[in-house]
Amino acid sequence: MKIRKNFLEGLEQKVYIYENKREELILIAIPDLEWSFSITYEEEDPKGQLMQSLKKLIGEESADVVSERILQWTREM
Repeated sequence: MKIRKNFLEGLEQKVYIYENKREELILIAIPDLEWSFSITYEEEDPKGQLMQSLKKLIGEESADVVSERILQWTREM
């Protein structure tokens, strides 16, 4: 599991990223937002799905930034 710090609107939030290689999925959670999401390795549009889920909580512009960061962190795994 990776834990990354995300700064959004001046607040620090921890982002937890867990990779389950056996089931070929990645679980992402941001407890401060009470948000979690899972994506599979073969997901066709992971950024779009992350944005759809996040923009309900933090708005479209912030969701774009956070989803891009999350995708970068997941590629590091």
